[in-house]
Amino acid sequence: MTRRRGTVEPDVPERRGHNARTRLDHSQELAQDYVELIADLIERHGEARVVDLARRLGVTHVTVNRALQRLQRGGLLTTEPYRAVFLTAAGQKLARESRERHDLVVRFLVAVGVPAAVAESDAEGIEHHVSRETLGAFRRYLRER
Repeated sequence: MTRRRGTVEPDVPERRGHNARTRLDHSQELAQDYVELIADLIERHGEARVVDLARRLGVTHVTVNRALQRLQRGGLLTTEPYRAVFLTAAGQKLARESRERHDLVVRFLVAVGVPAAVAESDAEGIEHHVSRETLGAFRRYLRER
């Protein structure tokens, strides 16, 4: 049994699977956001610097440096002292997949009548938690339109 808002509910295997997926999605969210932003900065400005990441994310350079260290340990990027940040092949792949997922979610939301600015904002949260099955349904819907 699990507790939820003061009630006791049976421990349902499907709920455990859903909760585990949500925890995994949350853990990957930071990596996806960082590599997507790094790729965007490199594309627009030729480089991604800690100061630019901090400014765009609204966090301190210390926060960015800690996140970059975790991502470097995860094999997604490389850094050099006093130089820009560089994505590894794995980081570039994750950035590309994240951007494609984001763009698909935005296109779907706009197609069902959500204003573009709202769709862009909403996609920032949805893109990290949407399943492959749902993304497939979004693609089919957009193709059939």
